[in-house]
This record gives sequence, C-alpha cells and structure tokens, in this order.
Amino acid sequence: MRGIGNGDSSAEETTTFGFPRDTFRILHVSTGNVCRSPITERLTRHFVTERLGILGGGLIVESAGTWGHEGAPMESNAEAVLAEFGADTSGFTGRELLDEHVITADLVLTATRDHRAQVISMGHSAGLRTFTLKEFTRLVRAIDPTTLPPLEDGLVARARALVRAAAALRGWLLAPTAEADEVYDPYGAPLTFFRSIGDEIHEALDPVVTALTGVPARM
Repeated sequence: MRGIGNGDSSAEETTTFGFPRDTFRILHVSTGNVCRSPITERLTRHFVTERLGILGGGLIVESAGTWGHEGAPMESNAEAVLAEFGADTSGFTGRELLDEHVITADLVLTATRDHRAQVISMGHSAGLRTFTLKEFTRLVRAIDPTTLPPLEDGLVARARALVRAAAALRGWLLAPTAEADEVYDPYGAPLTFFRSIGDEIHEALDPVVTALTGVPARM
C-alpha cells in the first residue's frame, strides 16, 4: 500500500478494511494513473513535506486510474516534471480504481468532471467527498482558514473540517466555464506540455495544501 503513515496504529480503532480511523486519505484519480494522478499524488506529498518538514500526522496520499494501468510505471515525462519540482518519483506503480479505494478515501480529487462522475457512480456515499482538483481549489479559496481547527488539534481534524466546508459551498461557487475544472491529459505529449500540466497542478494544489496544513508556501 502506497501511503504515508505516522506512529503505531495497532491500538487504534480500524475500519472495515483494517485501516486506522485516525487517518485522512487523499485519493487522486485520473484515467491511466501514469500521468496526471501520479503528478498530483507526488506533488501533494512533496508540498506537505515542504510545509511541515515531515509527512505524517495520519495523512495518506494515493492515486488510481479509472482505466488504470495496473503495475505500470509512471510516464517518463511525468517523472521528469516531478523531478524538476524536487518531488520523489521512486516506488510508483499504477493502480486501477477499485471500490475499496473509494470507500476508504476521505477526499477524492479527480483530474476531470468525467472522472468525478465515474467515482460518484461507484456509490459508497462518495458525492460529498469527491471533487475535481480545480473545483476543490476554487472552493478552498473561499473558506476562511480561521474557521478550521488549528493544526495543534491534528492534521486529520483540520482536513475533515476542510472537506465539510468545501462540500457546503458547492453549488454556490460555480466554475466560470466547464473547462475551468479540467486538467487535460498529457499522455503521449512532449515534455513541454507535461510541464504546463505540472504547472497547472502546482497552482491548484498550492492553496489546498496551505489550507490543509495552515502553512503557506515558502517564498
């Protein structure tokens, strides 16, 4: 299982799948799980580490694809983009999106509206915790960070409150255009296009990670 844990969870209450309840799982979803979702997964981990100095606090960051290339490495251009950001690319293998991934996720961030619809169609009460990445960014920007629990109360509590607040705003803050919530697929494209997608993902993730951790990016 690819993820980031913290501490000994043996004494913690567990879910149906054996995962500790005192965790917050972010699931990034794209099509093949070799381009966009690996970039968002690894950049999320990287940016949280930059803010907090460590990964942990119950945060787990994963990815999968609606037509996931099970066991495949990420695309070489995706690796190159991540390396330019200083993010870790090691140990990645693609996964096909399964019911258990949706069931155990506290927040699902998808590349496109179609991916979002596919996740929600799987059921498991996923609607209130599934957003496109850019949709979630738009909603997060409208949330007053002082209304969220302080990080001292734990990253999990703050993250859960952030998702509840974003879900409450959905329907009030609509995208200016349908395309505004999309991250387009760079599969097969040259490195320059991968870089532009990496920049889009970076721009979308920055306010999300800031809200999640309560720590702005270092200039």
